[in-house]
Amino acid sequence: MRPLLALGAALALAGCGGTASSGGGRTGTLTVFAAASLTDVFGELGDRLEADNPDLDVRFNFAGSSALATQLTQGAPADVFASANDEQMTVVTDAGLQAADPAVFTENVLEIAVPKGNPGRVTGLADFADPDLALAVCAADVPCGAAAQAVFADAGVTAVPDTEEEDVKAALTKVQLGEVDAALVYATDVQGAGSDVEGIPFPEAEREVNDYPICTLAAAPNPAAAQAFVDLVLSDAGRRALAAAGFRTP
Repeated sequence: MRPLLALGAALALAGCGGTASSGGGRTGTLTVFAAASLTDVFGELGDRLEADNPDLDVRFNFAGSSALATQLTQGAPADVFASANDEQMTVVTDAGLQAADPAVFTENVLEIAVPKGNPGRVTGLADFADPDLALAVCAADVPCGAAAQAVFADAGVTAVPDTEEEDVKAALTKVQLGEVDAALVYATDVQGAGSDVEGIPFPEAEREVNDYPICTLAAAPNPAAAQAFVDLVLSDAGRRALAAAGFRTP
């Protein structure tokens, strides 16, 4: 299982002969476009699918959901799309690119991530209005950024971030490198970072829970493998893997 690092890599797959056999077997290449916050857990599920199907090569393009939706509407070949919110899935379904109705498979909420030891002494969401702190959020057009804007509005906080990142992993990296005092990321990203960061939950996060929908794509080069991956995500085993990574059951 290998990640796709850019749209160019994804487009290259179209000419690689990586499709299912004519008999519909789970062989060839499966391409999954998925929100950056799913990187670790989807990587595990991809490894599991490959183990069960030795002739299948699962490849991922992890990025902000808005970037992925744009790539798909511009013609990037893929088999599955998993978004971190309904809005970006709607971009894809409004373009008629889905093979079946999307299914919400998990939920996530925001959490404040700070470097180990919390050198900025951040205590809650109100600190994102402090100009003396170095702060990171996601760009407003990606799901973690849209959720951040909503919780700031709910809490009456006028945020003054120093940087707006292209996806949640980029925001988390700023914390891990000690480049910011705090970032607003998903609770699952804080858990996945382990001892590198500390998490600070805040009550306003519960007002903006992100649903994660998934669908197979109508032009999927490998529809059999696409359905197999979606079935795995929606299965009891998939739900257990998501729960272990800190995601919520919808």
